[in-house]
This record gives sequence, structure tokens and C-alpha cells, in this order.
Amino acid sequence: MQKGITVYCASSREIAPAYFEAARMLGAEIARAGLPVVNGGGRMGLMAAVTDGALDAGGTAIGVIPQFMADAGRNYDRLTETIVTDGMHSRKQTLADLSVGAVALPGGIGTLDELAEIITWRKLGLYDRPVVILNINGFYDGLLAWLDRAQAEGFIDPAAAWLVASTPAQAVEMIVNAR
Repeated sequence: MQKGITVYCASSREIAPAYFEAARMLGAEIARAGLPVVNGGGRMGLMAAVTDGALDAGGTAIGVIPQFMADAGRNYDRLTETIVTDGMHSRKQTLADLSVGAVALPGGIGTLDELAEIITWRKLGLYDRPVVILNINGFYDGLLAWLDRAQAEGFIDPAAAWLVASTPAQAVEMIVNAR
């Protein structure tokens, strides 16, 4: 299976249209780079928008969803491939294993959890690919300020480095260039 770019993002539908547009654009940019989108496999919110962007641009999308979510009908039927895992931990591991890099779009606590874990894995040497925070509309300004301060004050090792992009094209370019 070809590795792709893993995208962490919201499954919520109650968010500003600008975030949906950025998600569709990110999916299209990943497809244009010749890579599959890899995401949480959800049928709603930014997850579906990223998938739609990739598929509408002629690409592929792989969804990784835990069994309990699949059983609840939360998986997106447009996905090129769906991988069902036994739980959230194996989902995160599979998302990482299938990636050449990861991008965090705006999201809620689940997205923050995934982003924090993949940055931690970088620091521990468990994940050696780029992690990009896509800061649409300044969404991550507060988190980035905290990360910078924590790193400056020695709480976060520079080995846990992340990249920051302001556009979907820039995020994909950062990952492709790192390969």
C-alpha cells in the first residue's frame, strides 16, 4: 500500500466555511502531489471535506476508523479504502504507519490529542517524518505561542520539531520536500 499524508482534523459540521474550503484544498493538493490522503475515515466535517478534495482531484483516500465508530455508521462511503481497527490506539498507530508526513488542520480535542501524540513520538524517535500544523485563519496562534514558549524554556526538546504552514499548498510542499 502506498503511504500518504495523514491529516488530523475535525469531524464537526458546525464550523466556519473557510475551514471546509481549506480541507478540500488540502485534499486536492495531496492528490496533485500523487499521494493518498490518509485520515480518520469519518463521513462528516473536515474529514469528509479532505476526502472529497482528494477524490474530486483524481486522488485516493484511505480512512482508518475504529470498529465502534464503523459500527455506529460514522465511516465515509466515498473512501477508496477503509481500514477498521480494534480501537483508538491502533487507529493512531495505523495513521502514523501509513504516512510520509502528517498535517493538522484546525480541530477540537481529538485533533489536539493526535497532534500532541505525533509530536511526542517525534521527540521519542518513534516517528521520523514531518509534522505540519496548518494554521488557517490563525486558529493555532495560541497553541503555537505555547509550544514556542515551552520549547524556549526547555520543556519541549527541539527534537520534537514541527513545521507551520499557512496554506494547504505550503503544508504539502513541506512534506514532499522533506522526503
